[in-house]
Amino acid sequence: MPQQPATPNTFVIERHYPAPVERVFAAFAEPALKRRWFAVGGNHEIVEFASDFQVGGSEKAVYRFNEGTRFSGVLLTNVGSYQDIVTNGRVVTASTMSFGDKRISVSLVTIEFIAVGGGTDLLCTHQGVFFEGSDGPEIRQDGWRKLLEQLGTELASNS
Repeated sequence: MPQQPATPNTFVIERHYPAPVERVFAAFAEPALKRRWFAVGGNHEIVEFASDFQVGGSEKAVYRFNEGTRFSGVLLTNVGSYQDIVTNGRVVTASTMSFGDKRISVSLVTIEFIAVGGGTDLLCTHQGVFFEGSDGPEIRQDGWRKLLEQLGTELASNS
């Protein structure tokens, strides 16, 4: 069986949050806050979530899909490292994602925070390469859209 080629892809998602840039940045910097909007979900349990928010620090999220879901019992693991952090300005992470014991993608994600009036414009640039058996660019982009919606909900509920 011939090997499928890797699929490179880049997408950008823009959001505006009616919260000061310091609050939006803190939602990425503070592990307990990030866990609430980034890791908690209805179709999986969190096996592990850890974040050492500093340049060179690591982040790890491991999920197990719930019974009754399409991938019941399978582990999804995302392991990354913080490549660049500018307080209230930018966060850059490089990460790998594995589904079960198979690596499915490598990503570089740049989050930019821009103060606009009393709110924040956020730019999320995802540069990735997807391997055989991966979720693919469209599903990953949809996943980031949902995560950024959850971030908006988190910011609104703690204003």
